Amino acid sequence: MVSAPHGSSGAGVVWDDALLAYDFGPYHPMSPVRLELTRLLAETSGLLARPGVRTLPAPVASDAELLRVHTPEFLAAVRRASAPGAGRDGGDDALIGFGIGGDDVPAFEGMHTASARIVGGSIAAVDAIRAGQVDRAVNFAGGMHHARASQAAGFCVYNDAAIAIAHALDAGEERILYVDLDVHHGDGVERALWDEPRAVTLSIHESGEHLYPGTGFVQDTGGAGALGSAINVPLPPRTDADGWVRAIGATVPGLARAVRPTLLVTQHGADSHRKDPLADVRATLEAQRAAMMLMREVADESAGGRWLALGGGGYAVTDVVPRSWAHLVAVVTGEPLPEEGEVPEAYRRAVPEVLRAHGLLDPDAPPEMGYGEQRPLDVRDWSLGFDPADDLDRAVQAARRAAFPEWGLDPFLD
Repeated sequence: MVSAPHGSSGAGVVWDDALLAYDFGPYHPMSPVRLELTRLLAETSGLLARPGVRTLPAPVASDAELLRVHTPEFLAAVRRASAPGAGRDGGDDALIGFGIGGDDVPAFEGMHTASARIVGGSIAAVDAIRAGQVDRAVNFAGGMHHARASQAAGFCVYNDAAIAIAHALDAGEERILYVDLDVHHGDGVERALWDEPRAVTLSIHESGEHLYPGTGFVQDTGGAGALGSAINVPLPPRTDADGWVRAIGATVPGLARAVRPTLLVTQHGADSHRKDPLADVRATLEAQRAAMMLMREVADESAGGRWLALGGGGYAVTDVVPRSWAHLVAVVTGEPLPEEGEVPEAYRRAVPEVLRAHGLLDPDAPPEMGYGEQRPLDVRDWSLGFDPADDLDRAVQAARRAAFPEWGLDPFLD
């Protein structure tokens, strides 16, 4: 089946204030303040008022849509966890078996609706792209890439990325490339699509030898009927900003040209940042912005410009995440934001009130207020050769040697 036409030059931003209901409580690392501040910064920066930009809805996904990836038993467990008081005060043994309870994914009232709304937003973005309403779309509330078929994991309940990809394939999309730039391996998406040859998952992450979820190694290449459809680039801890961008540039564009996707889906967890408290990669806002711009170039070159960008992790919730994802919204909707300069005064004035509303400490001490960090990148192109004595280069070359031949590429030349 031929994909839907994509002649529109518009872009969509998924938003609904109800997305803030995805809230594990005041002491959980994934505070919804990161979404509220991102939306505020995008708005005050003028990104949502750009010509051709439309707000896309975030409806609650149906059971039929959720069941494309998740099991009926898991949906029933999430609904049980959504009831008032369910799973609180030490948890529920029946829910723990589904990954719900404890410090990772604590139960909260309305969990099913809040989680399914994130999925609905990503599906709505796919539908808008396929209908030709927009070429590109972003759901920064999405990217819940750890959720598994019958288990919540890594702060993720329903896997909107995997479901949106499955939905697009069911609708007739020919081939999809999923690129995961979160610092953690995109294990749930890889697992859901392990045997699907029409979907290629490419994850660039801190090595599972050192970081949750302990997966994502170069030898993990897809199921028996889809060999080569899973690609992993595990990076050493303390990879710096230049090295992180170098690894992405050394793998994603070449593989995208070989895969020739009709749709590019990317995940942009902000937890690759040097200030993130849950990981050890040392990317900067400048590096994340460069990666986002590269993903748009990849979409334009290899996918006819058809691109869905998702959020993901990121736990420096008031400082890093809003600025990183404002850059993502800017790149998806048009011209990038500058690397230098301060954010709008309207945003600066509003931040203390937002922080107070979320009960965060020091609401009168706003986060850093520059779009960037004044840390210029110095990225050496992979075509200039690699250093076998360098930990990063060895890791990247190992990934190229594992993945490139499956796609007819030379790991030393392409």
